[in-house]
Amino acid sequence: CRLAVYINLLLPIPQIKKKQQDVVGFLEALKIDYAQLDIASNEDNRRWMRENVPGEKKPTNGIPLPPQIFNEAMYCGDYETFFEAKEDNTVYEFLGLTPPPGSKVVFFLFLFQAIADSSKNTLASCIKEKIITSSDV
Repeated sequence: CRLAVYINLLLPIPQIKKKQQDVVGFLEALKIDYAQLDIASNEDNRRWMRENVPGEKKPTNGIPLPPQIFNEAMYCGDYETFFEAKEDNTVYEFLGLTPPPGSKVVFFLFLFQAIADSSKNTLASCIKEKIITSSDV
């Protein structure tokens, strides 16, 4: 498995737990193969994660919080950058993966965006516009 999500299964902080669940749930919904690596029960996982998060991505105390996402040794990002990629419909690129051809995910992401835009236009015209303008996907 190339993709790894570093999490803390023992951390009782609800905000971090929710972020971890959001990342894992989204990857599972997309059927993306990944390894879930617990930093609470495995010192090697904790050390590796802390050493491999780039300096500019670490908080002022120097200790990055989970979830942290890697594709092999390549750092993908933390929850905030994952969330931005999700909002921008660029999750596969963020993860360093190629979207599956004819992916239903791509279609549904455009459909959801069309629904979100439907307050300005009719739903049908929004869907048509999204499909036409994203034919290169």
